[in-house]
Amino acid sequence: MTELTHLPDELQFLAYIDKLKSVERKNALFDGSRDENVAEHSWHAALSALLLKDYPDEPVDINLVIRMLLVHDLVEIEAGDAFIYDPEELAQQEEAEREAAEIVFSKLPPDQVQLFKDLWDEFESRQTPESRFAKAIDRFMPIYSNIGNGGFLWRTFGITRAQIRVNIAIIREGSSRLADLADRMVDQAVEEGRLSP
Repeated sequence: MTELTHLPDELQFLAYIDKLKSVERKNALFDGSRDENVAEHSWHAALSALLLKDYPDEPVDINLVIRMLLVHDLVEIEAGDAFIYDPEELAQQEEAEREAAEIVFSKLPPDQVQLFKDLWDEFESRQTPESRFAKAIDRFMPIYSNIGNGGFLWRTFGITRAQIRVNIAIIREGSSRLADLADRMVDQAVEEGRLSP
């Protein structure tokens, strides 16, 4: 392999973030054929935001939402993915991701470090309309994929409607339309026996 140390910083960073393709998520593809990786999730979420640009409750800069969604999980190269339905794992993940952010963003060209870090911080804070909608998309997509794959993750880990409703509350902060849709889909999954009440 060609030595990457003599390439521009941008290209070295692109090679580094290729590692995101190897970080597995505890969520299956829409067809249930295999687990998805974090890079696939980030791409799918960003494209979903573009397609669902009329769904936020407040006006948003959709390009900013897309940028946040493309950056939000880069820290998982170093921290790994936390299971969203495990409160203890999630609590530990917050600190792990803060530490990982320092490592990941330090690999950027110096003039881009703050830009990427600001996008990540804004996403995590959920204090702007854009970050609330980005988080809504991030939480909606795994619910939707489980609807598509017959509740693969839900059945595997014994997830209940009550656990999913915690995520639907976060979706509602950015998009009541997506939250209402998620509620209806989850209720139907319970009725059809694909999800425990």
